[in-house]
Amino acid sequence: MKLEALYGARFGARDEAFKAAVWAILWRRLFSRWIEPGDVLLDVGAGYCELTNVAVARRRIAVDLNPRTKECAAPGVEVRLASADRLDFLADGEVDVAFSSNFFEHLPDKATLSKVFSEIYRVLRPGGRLVAIGPNVRRMPGTYWDFYDHHLALSDRSLAEGLAMSGFAVEEMHAGYLPASTKSRLPQWPWLVSAYLALRPVVWPLLGRQFLVVARKPAAS
Repeated sequence: MKLEALYGARFGARDEAFKAAVWAILWRRLFSRWIEPGDVLLDVGAGYCELTNVAVARRRIAVDLNPRTKECAAPGVEVRLASADRLDFLADGEVDVAFSSNFFEHLPDKATLSKVFSEIYRVLRPGGRLVAIGPNVRRMPGTYWDFYDHHLALSDRSLAEGLAMSGFAVEEMHAGYLPASTKSRLPQWPWLVSAYLALRPVVWPLLGRQFLVVARKPAAS
């Protein structure tokens, strides 16, 4: 699949600017709680590096097959154009935190997803975490399939089960953590994102369409 052409058609300059503003807020309000300044961060399926660019970490590594990932990466971000099930450039236990946003659903099948889990598990240090978000098929069964490149239907439950089968200890799982997408007919104002995050737990169960799953590689591994 020609990823560069597909996402170039789906997201215009306005979408990219809005996403950059949203991810800056998400980093400050949410994801910084799992990633320390001294950590090695691996962004699996990094796309346009929205999280990697705003994250504060000692080392930031973005992995994706899309050639545009290199263009979008901020200075200091290491970009590897590689498949997520072949992280040969990383040694065992080299990573503190792995992050993945809206990527697993693009994989062709669960056998491939299991290989990705196995590679993430390998490169994480004992006690390291995987933080994953993505569309929850239980909360958006119709809308979920309205993308040409969505193949693998996942929910918070199925993802947590797959991670447990791969040796991870699941620490947190939320069925509805974030809205479905930045592609929306609603007004796209960054302050709405801050308001949404502040209204937990009232609004999140009603409007949340993306799951959040946090899993740890056991320290005794």
